[in-house]
Amino acid sequence: MKGLNLGREGDSIAQEHQLSTDHLLLARGDGSEVILQTIKQDKQFYIYPGEEADTMEFFYILEGECSYKGDNGNVILGQGDYFYTHYLQEAVYFSSLTEMKLLWYTTKPAFHLISHRIRKLQNVLKQVEEKDNYTYQHSGRVQKYCLMMARMLRMPKDKLEDLYFAAAFHDVGKIHTPEEILNNPGRLTAEEFEIVKRHSYDGYVMVKDLYYNNICIIILQHHERLDGSGYPYGIKEEEILFEAKIIGIADTFDAMTSDRPYRKGLPPEVAMDELKRLSGIHYDGELVRLFEQALIADGLLKPEEK
Repeated sequence: MKGLNLGREGDSIAQEHQLSTDHLLLARGDGSEVILQTIKQDKQFYIYPGEEADTMEFFYILEGECSYKGDNGNVILGQGDYFYTHYLQEAVYFSSLTEMKLLWYTTKPAFHLISHRIRKLQNVLKQVEEKDNYTYQHSGRVQKYCLMMARMLRMPKDKLEDLYFAAAFHDVGKIHTPEEILNNPGRLTAEEFEIVKRHSYDGYVMVKDLYYNNICIIILQHHERLDGSGYPYGIKEEEILFEAKIIGIADTFDAMTSDRPYRKGLPPEVAMDELKRLSGIHYDGELVRLFEQALIADGLLKPEEK
């Protein structure tokens, strides 16, 4: 019948596969879209105000659970629950507690086919996962920590998106690091560490070739430190991009708290004490303070006893 469109299970107008989410565009018309969104377990995701203030977005949970930290504490949403935004003033952040399926309706076009450039980088990330699963899982955790800090900082949309992708791809240059070094069960020699240190520059080159200028600089600088003791260039303080400072903190914290073949991970409290000890030397003191607050707010760190 004219004007009636039917779809079968698995059908879609288009598909988009991102780092932790899949999207199937089910219907569109007069600027509105209906999207089936799948989000992996233990992922942070956010909704940002639309470019037009009157944008309305509605999300119905078909499967799974997520949490939202609101003004009155943590709220758990599950199958059959829904949420929507209209005249949204600032970004809202959620965490998927399980894999989720959401039916998403928006009054303004939101579905964009993933670009060839991002798809190529995602393919490289998949290769990193196959080569060194620790690095792949580490990048996801670093991205999660960075989004927790972004929530505290109420970052504007452009910087939030740069941080989101840079955190995911910050170690992508390790695809060029020899496998025997990545999977070395012991401590690295000085020579091996010099090889590992190339990954920030290698990642910069890979992303720069794909024209993500802001993201590539953040990746290049994520091992730089305030006192100039970092790499690859030993730049200092305000020479280091704000987003790179955030990733540097999240990256270091996860490295310290993760189990490795040659040592057990440190307790979160011990790792945080080390970050605070190096505040103003390696790491921005205000960002370390905000990171501590974010970890406490999310129940990942015990508050200090007074």
